[in-house]
Amino acid sequence: MGDEREVLTYESFGTAARELAEQVAADGFEPDLILSIARGGLFLGGALGYALDVKNLFVMNVEFYTGVDERLDLPVVLPPTLDVVDLTGARVLVADDVADTGKTLELVRDFCAGHVTEVRTAVVYEKPQSVVRCDYVWRRTDRWIDFPWSSQPPVRRRASAS
Repeated sequence: MGDEREVLTYESFGTAARELAEQVAADGFEPDLILSIARGGLFLGGALGYALDVKNLFVMNVEFYTGVDERLDLPVVLPPTLDVVDLTGARVLVADDVADTGKTLELVRDFCAGHVTEVRTAVVYEKPQSVVRCDYVWRRTDRWIDFPWSSQPPVRRRASAS
């Protein structure tokens, strides 16, 4: 990986979210709920919820990245886990900030399988190595991405964080 990075600002994120919502609407897909992958997908899920007039927003906490280009062997769903009863029969739009390896999106999509009527994915960025080809993508890149919500260190580190 080179030193060149994609830099997303809050302003360009606003543009990205709106353009993704326009892609979803133009495609005729009307989700019953938006399932955000925490933490990066929370921002996109909320923005898509407003732009697509969807009030049913859900969150799945999935841990995969531990640092810059450092990750666990497999993504892990963290509690509280989502009750599939909430998803049964729904048209679901899964929102995340990036499909890098795609393994997190694959885990969430597979979690939904068999319970929902239809599941589609929306991401701000998709990388070429992703095992999931997302339905709605704002930009494709092979660079590391600096997101505005994670490019700076926390204001205060939690005592329990290592």
